[in-house]
Amino acid sequence: MTQLIFLPHEEICPEGAVIEAEPGTTICDAALAGGVEIEHACEKSCACTTCHVIVREGFDSLEESTEEEDDLLDKAWGLEPESRLSCQARVGDEDLVIEIPKYTINMVSESH
Repeated sequence: MTQLIFLPHEEICPEGAVIEAEPGTTICDAALAGGVEIEHACEKSCACTTCHVIVREGFDSLEESTEEEDDLLDKAWGLEPESRLSCQARVGDEDLVIEIPKYTINMVSESH
């Protein structure tokens, strides 16, 4: 099992979280299963940027992003070189430290 260490996020996980995930699971699915309610407005179909995360440690253990994911990431708020869409990034064998950006560009969030 791989550990996903989510850094504190003011609204989603104020204390941070540590989740165990099977390799091959997406970061988004692992987060949701572990009680971290990361936004995923397109229902994880790689059609928006609401599940954007920044992988602070372990980024190189992830498979490369697709061109489709890269095109969407270009529209994400707070894009960084280690940004990924959590619905597309699959956990490998290396532990990850993940930051959920403070904002998304989702104007129709169900929770607001």
